[in-house]
Amino acid sequence: MDFERIKEKLAILADAAKYDVSCSSSGSNRKNKGKGLGDSSGMGICHSYTEDGRCISLLKILLTNHCIFDCAYCVTRKSNDIKRAAFKVQEVVDLTINFYRRNYIEGLFLSSGIFKDADYTMERLIQVAKKLRLEENFNGYIHLKSIPGSSDELMQEAGLYADRLSVNIEIPTVSGLKLLAPDKNHEDFMKPMNKVKNEILRNREEKKILKSTQKYAPAGQSTQMIVGATGETDRDIMYTATHFYRNYNMKRVYYSGYVPVTTDPRLPALTSAVPMLRENRLYQTDWLLRFYGFDIRELLNEDHKNLETDIDPKLSWALRNMQHFPVDINKAEKQMLARIPGIGLKSVQKIIKARRFRSLNWEHLKNIGVALNRARYFITCNSNNWEKKDLTSERIKNLILKSSGSKFSKNYSPQLSMFDT
Repeated sequence: MDFERIKEKLAILADAAKYDVSCSSSGSNRKNKGKGLGDSSGMGICHSYTEDGRCISLLKILLTNHCIFDCAYCVTRKSNDIKRAAFKVQEVVDLTINFYRRNYIEGLFLSSGIFKDADYTMERLIQVAKKLRLEENFNGYIHLKSIPGSSDELMQEAGLYADRLSVNIEIPTVSGLKLLAPDKNHEDFMKPMNKVKNEILRNREEKKILKSTQKYAPAGQSTQMIVGATGETDRDIMYTATHFYRNYNMKRVYYSGYVPVTTDPRLPALTSAVPMLRENRLYQTDWLLRFYGFDIRELLNEDHKNLETDIDPKLSWALRNMQHFPVDINKAEKQMLARIPGIGLKSVQKIIKARRFRSLNWEHLKNIGVALNRARYFITCNSNNWEKKDLTSERIKNLILKSSGSKFSKNYSPQLSMFDT
């Protein structure tokens, strides 16, 4: 084995893989029966952190950065003058096992540029996973990218060896994809995504009848959208994400701020900043939809097409719907408690438990962990120490911003300093 060449390939193909953020092991429970390598049950992968603070990582690489497509937003597009490389199937297997034995990784995240055609590329990705499972008896986490346009037969086989599958939708809208990747067909993204969804559902029903049925993609599937490469609004992006959650049973939709990689009149300038704050607000919105009971139309609609950058989406919704407030913290139902700015789901559970024994006041709420610098404008409790003020939404917003700190504060409007307390 030419170790220097392998090292060079690893440097090239690991660097090329960094633009894909759609990796997570949540939901996988593949167990080691004592005779194999690795155990993905209960583990987080790809720079995730466990409850005790441990950083969990994986080998995240492309099989190759050769590609037949010329997508304007992609660093591996065929017209880009970059150093190219490709791993052999066995090289990826050997790297994974050797890295695992040295305790560098707990699993593998394998993607690829598309060379020759979709099926040829997908076959090679499957070969890697199949060799790891059957020849190396590897039970660690494996995440394979689903190649757009791959056949149903290959997608069915891929899920038998991978914990999670994902096909990146890349651009949130059909028009945006046509603008930046005219060689690609939107339906090619949907086909493998739909096959994986149907196979997961079928596998779930089969396991009810026959417990020995082989697992199929036990960690489900995910996708990723690039944010800021085209002119989509936040409403466009989140309505697309909601569509995938509802119709394809997605485990996660990831949002990746566009990193300028080329000079192209269709794209933001090379000097443009990566929209990190926007990306952060989209993730917050995603969380509200998945766990807090919000409907997408409450957060983004025709009158409110983009998220506010200086405040989070839950506070934004509350300020636009002051008719629901103030809420009596000692009487409100669970769903309404979760909609109060400054109160997270853990605090909601603590409030519901604590108020069974006493009527809660401001001190109790502070001890529970409620962020009173935000919540106090939207709630009442058992206390005479707070005098309700007749404040407008704009005034409340300014008061909260004045008392809050954020790593994104430098992106906020300097005009905020003009408001007094």
